[in-house]
Amino acid sequence: MTDPTDQEWLAQRFEDHRSHLRGVAYRMLGSLSEADDAVQEAWIRLSRTDTTDVENLRAWLTTVVGRVCLNLLRTRRTRREGPLEAYVPDPIVGPERGMDPEGEAMLGDSIGLALLVVLESLSPSERIAFVLHDVFAIPFDDIAPIVGRSSAATRQLASRGRRRVQGVPVPDADLDGQWAVVDAFLAASRDGDFERLLGVLDPDVTLRSDGGTARPGLVTLVHGPQVVASSAMTFRAVAATATRTLVNGTPGGVAWTPDGRPFAVISFTVSGGRIVEIDVLADPERLAALDMSPVEGRTPRG
Repeated sequence: MTDPTDQEWLAQRFEDHRSHLRGVAYRMLGSLSEADDAVQEAWIRLSRTDTTDVENLRAWLTTVVGRVCLNLLRTRRTRREGPLEAYVPDPIVGPERGMDPEGEAMLGDSIGLALLVVLESLSPSERIAFVLHDVFAIPFDDIAPIVGRSSAATRQLASRGRRRVQGVPVPDADLDGQWAVVDAFLAASRDGDFERLLGVLDPDVTLRSDGGTARPGLVTLVHGPQVVASSAMTFRAVAATATRTLVNGTPGGVAWTPDGRPFAVISFTVSGGRIVEIDVLADPERLAALDMSPVEGRTPRG
């Protein structure tokens, strides 16, 4: 057993890695609350383990979080309600001027909702193998025991995940240019201008809306500019109350109810100067759990 001084020292070392671990868990789970649960479980396991022979605590904790996340992903598949295709992962919302340090630490290299949506389509083992190896450079030999496969089989899991991710649209590098496209979309939605909406939508645009079980009418997945533009016309009131925000580092908005509660978080992926994906989280239960403090009290842009 370690004495209290050792525990304090270990707790401080764990805190040094907390932001990294939350980022790992968020990529694996797409859920902020579950990511926090996974990190807490990693601390519990660390506090009960003799780490005398652990040479790289960061790597050791990363693999522990991987095991916890794998269990959570497997459990989630048996209890999730609603269609997976329309599921929108938890967004990280920040002010339009830029993410705060905690948000930056969580996101690291940009991880937009479009990528998280694709990760949701992977099997739990594929997701763990891909994220740990391709994002965090954990060797396959260290991942294999987590997923219960050989190193060669684990390599194949990551490869399958990689093939799926290759089709994710990459946002334009110019953030101001992205904002110009998003502002044009919101203005056209507010004005009910169908033709202007078509002008900013990519031919392969996708609109994904997740209202959860509380708002089944807002659970939808549609493709193509004509259908998306028609759907966007129904979001005129949403566009009218939207506050410009960054959502996972890319342009988005938060729409508010008259009493000041968030009604929806909208994320736009702009690639090639047009909107290729719109992801809307309108599930009131999940919205209530999000940290909106960076944008609360801000006035919508007209």
